[in-house]
Amino acid sequence: MPVSEFSLDIEPRDVTEKIVSFIRDKVEEANASGVVVGLSGGVDSSTVAFLSVKALGPEKVLGLIMPTDVTRKEDIEDAVNVAELLKIKYEIINFSPVLKSFKEVLKKCEHFNEENVVAFGNIHARVRMILLYYHANILNRIVAGTGNKSELLIGYFTKYGDGGVDILPIGDLYKTQVRQLARYLGVPEKIILKTPSAGLWEGQTDEGEIGITYDMLDKILHGLVDLKMDLKVLSDILKIPIETVERVKEMILKSEHKRNTPPIAKIVYEK
Repeated sequence: MPVSEFSLDIEPRDVTEKIVSFIRDKVEEANASGVVVGLSGGVDSSTVAFLSVKALGPEKVLGLIMPTDVTRKEDIEDAVNVAELLKIKYEIINFSPVLKSFKEVLKKCEHFNEENVVAFGNIHARVRMILLYYHANILNRIVAGTGNKSELLIGYFTKYGDGGVDILPIGDLYKTQVRQLARYLGVPEKIILKTPSAGLWEGQTDEGEIGITYDMLDKILHGLVDLKMDLKVLSDILKIPIETVERVKEMILKSEHKRNTPPIAKIVYEK
């Protein structure tokens, strides 16, 4: 199979119709009055916001912009621009005081480690989840998650953080496909081309953490998950070291617990 046949192209009109219908159905099933979306200023959250407005109208979509002291000013401005472009209500909630309180409490714990930025970054994501659900509860809405297929498959999300949502509208689209859909929907090009970052600590980028570009990651995932290809064959086709393919496969296996509900210890009683 040549690389030219390794296409991840989508038909954006059909995809839009399916996702819009999905959002409407899920909101109706929940007997909810709309959705709450966390707006980061990135392509994923912007795309979900655009789709939600198409599905429900701007009056039923609330955008929460949740920066901290390490969030880039540009990201906040881009998030506000999306909200205003879509004419949806939005709130900016800087929750740095909450994080400072967490740190003060954790400093008293035996295992406190200020150098472990990932562990504290996960607290960022979980506080955002709390803020989203607070507003969803108050407004009788559901939380529309912004995770894409690339992130979900390798576990690049925080369990009970950005992974704690009610629906995942773009969860079956790879990152490169989200960009295609974003262009079709009219998401600003500046946002589409922006370097992806969860903004969990200063200088953090998604691709830097993952250790591979989304363009290559998506091709590897497509080969492994969708096409069930042999690892050696896949590495030959993509002209990359087999160790890179093995590392991605290991990410999928190690993060399986994130994609499943917690296992239950089954107790069988004798009749």
